[in-house]
Amino acid sequence: MPQSRGLRITIGILLTIGGILGFLPILGFWMVPIGLLVLSYEFAMVRRHRRRFVIWWERRRRPDQAAGPKPQV
Repeated sequence: MPQSRGLRITIGILLTIGGILGFLPILGFWMVPIGLLVLSYEFAMVRRHRRRFVIWWERRRRPDQAAGPKPQV
């Protein structure tokens, strides 16, 4: 991650736009989530959505632990 805020925003926007054009050669749809991840360090709205996604993903990965600890018998 670059130290310059402007450079981070520029890279994030370019990655997101390049990902939207993923049907073209060399560019790919994989660029969209990486661009949003870079932008999430600068903008609260994007950061909020990233955190919600991480929480949802963790609950989805471990459904048995999301309900809480199981009682011991």
